[in-house]
Amino acid sequence: MKYDDASWHSGGDFPADLPAEAGATHIGMYLAWLLLQGMENEELAEDSEEDLQALRERRTTPGRFLLEYSDGKFVDDLISDEANTFTAAYYDLEDSQYLEDYEEHLGADVPDLYHVADTWENFDRLAPVIARRFAAWQARRT
Repeated sequence: MKYDDASWHSGGDFPADLPAEAGATHIGMYLAWLLLQGMENEELAEDSEEDLQALRERRTTPGRFLLEYSDGKFVDDLISDEANTFTAAYYDLEDSQYLEDYEEHLGADVPDLYHVADTWENFDRLAPVIARRFAAWQARRT
């Protein structure tokens, strides 16, 4: 299943002053959080240790990782079963708590959400929010 794709965001009313890659930032931030928690699937863990290490060492940004590793596509086979279950509840593009959190914590000083910079500073602002959502989701499941 495909949850999101950077190419879905670069058409229509996408800001003309931004490169298409800016459509990957919000997706990459979320995927990076999952992967940094060790929630990658076994194949990704085995076959892409170098890519994951670059992410862990912050030698690449979350959006750049998404673009380079999976061609901008966030699909279910990148992440563990638990991460998929959480993603179905939290990331749903139709009714997304994630996008609300993203906007609340990163969208205040930019013209629109596509202008959020793909930086580790922004990731560090968002990561505790995702962590709280994940912890609350886990608590409801027990």
